[in-house]
Amino acid sequence: MTASNYPDTFIQQIDDLVALAPVIPVLKIEHLEDAVPLAQALVDGGLPVLEITLRSDAALDAIRAICKEVKGARVGAGTVTNVTNLQAAIDAGSEFIFTPGATPALLAGAIAANIPMVPGIQTVSEMMTAMDFGYRRFKFFPAAAAGGTAILKSIAGPFPEVRFCPTGGIRPANANEYLCLSNVMCVGGTWLTPDDLLEAKDWDGIRELARAARSLRG
Repeated sequence: MTASNYPDTFIQQIDDLVALAPVIPVLKIEHLEDAVPLAQALVDGGLPVLEITLRSDAALDAIRAICKEVKGARVGAGTVTNVTNLQAAIDAGSEFIFTPGATPALLAGAIAANIPMVPGIQTVSEMMTAMDFGYRRFKFFPAAAAGGTAILKSIAGPFPEVRFCPTGGIRPANANEYLCLSNVMCVGGTWLTPDDLLEAKDWDGIRELARAARSLRG
């Protein structure tokens, strides 16, 4: 594969998406009836770009419902691990794809399917493999466990054209440590949907968490 295989227009599409807010909520939706009010609360709180992880039976239907009913939501799928669920996510209406890892099959599959994708990487070698396909925007996952900001600072020098969305272990207390780095375009966050608020269907509480996250910026 050469760099021309992954279109530069996809890189620009990702850049345009992440410019909308500093945090992308990473959502595991267990109950379909929660999908629309949850997404609406996050969008109303200023976080329109949503990653719906394919870690529940309701995920694909949740993507369909949010795409149909929540104005202003920009919906993508996360935890995409193979080309089968890549295609299922696309068929459900996903606008973009996040993956936890970067297999050659997935890297090629997203190009063939003509959809912007942010592959997950932990190591420089994984990143360079994806770069051979033309990718320049990556999910650094799991960020805290894989070395956090120290690793990202080290990567910035040799790879100035690469930018990251760190996810995993990101919280309000440390988000700005990532966001202030030149090669960090946004962060992914699971803290926006705590179990107690989800169980109580406290959409106002989630909206307030979104508003607070919206104000984060390094």
